[in-house]
Amino acid sequence: MYEIAVIGAGPAGASAALFAAKAGKKTLLIDNDKGMTRRGWYENYYGIAEIGGPDLVETGHKQAVKFGAELVAEQAVNLVPSGASFMIESESGITYEAKHVILATGVLTDLAAKAGIETKDGTEPRIKTVIAVNAEGKTNISGIWAAGTVAGVSVHAIITAGDGAKVAINVISELNGARYVDHDVLKS
Repeated sequence: MYEIAVIGAGPAGASAALFAAKAGKKTLLIDNDKGMTRRGWYENYYGIAEIGGPDLVETGHKQAVKFGAELVAEQAVNLVPSGASFMIESESGITYEAKHVILATGVLTDLAAKAGIETKDGTEPRIKTVIAVNAEGKTNISGIWAAGTVAGVSVHAIITAGDGAKVAINVISELNGARYVDHDVLKS
């Protein structure tokens, strides 16, 4: 069983998986390779002069995997409670079990709605529906969280990446029973 499964591997999802895996949590990152980030060109992403969407997404995947996240190319089609965890069913029929799930599905809310997660009207241009979350990223179902555009934050990749990190920190903190902080320092 995974401690944290992240569904959606754009900036929000990959960032969440990176933080979760770096914190030593058994982490699954599910990518359907259909995210809108792949179609973008980025010159407003802090720390990067310019980058194409496919390269940005690939870099995020590599970072998450570097710290131990398991990346699978799947489409999640069902999310159901199973005792104190959740079963994630993929389009290919493979199931994954996780204690906590972070939905980072961009503009797609169908999986959330099917799982009984509350949604609300979006406020960003062209984003009609988002998942209803509190300030920590929690949904109405304990153990299911949401981050990024699907959670109602701005569609800007840098903002969704930060939101993914924030939500992951909150999940890790809940799992640890204490506030988690991740600060690296320069090696001398």
